[in-house]
Amino acid sequence: MKNLFLPFAIALAATFDVTAQSVRDLPRPQTTAPVSGDAIQQGNWLVGAGIANIGHNFKSETFTLDVQPRAGYFISDNAAIGAQVDLGLSIYNGGESFRYGLQPFVRYYFPEGAAPTHRWFGEARIGFAGSSDEDSDGDSAFSRVYGISAGYAHFVASNVALEGTLNLIRSSANVEVGGGANTGLSLGLALQIYLPGRGNR
Repeated sequence: MKNLFLPFAIALAATFDVTAQSVRDLPRPQTTAPVSGDAIQQGNWLVGAGIANIGHNFKSETFTLDVQPRAGYFISDNAAIGAQVDLGLSIYNGGESFRYGLQPFVRYYFPEGAAPTHRWFGEARIGFAGSSDEDSDGDSAFSRVYGISAGYAHFVASNVALEGTLNLIRSSANVEVGGGANTGLSLGLALQIYLPGRGNR
């Protein structure tokens, strides 16, 4: 019995060592990529979307979803102009509220603190926003929106970045169920794709 166990144990140990070595040799998932300014040069395009709010309030039985598709064009290296569309929906007990808006923006990527895999940026926006409740003819609002943001873009590929932003937004639009103004700080998460312009391909 001992004579059978020893060769079996040796074979098992050898198999485990080969398997462990194979796992160590597998390529790791890519979590960062160098860009060296190529993605944010003049003539390129910026497209993407952010998720501002998604969730369900169990107490009030309210489901909320906000998405912000956007597109921009680099008018010079590090500087882009574009527009963001704000779309939101709240479904609650007794009705629905739809939110909408359009915000042109100007964005600048700072050379200071830049690295091959990330960029810091600032952004200013001005536009309009509004909302309407499906179950009420007179309950709607429309307002100007002002905002500034500080953000960090982490490139997971040469032309794809995950972004985090700290936003200060001021709006008098009725964008909350039950009314009220929407002014204050918020955190945002977005996925942006940087497309080369015709002259940069």
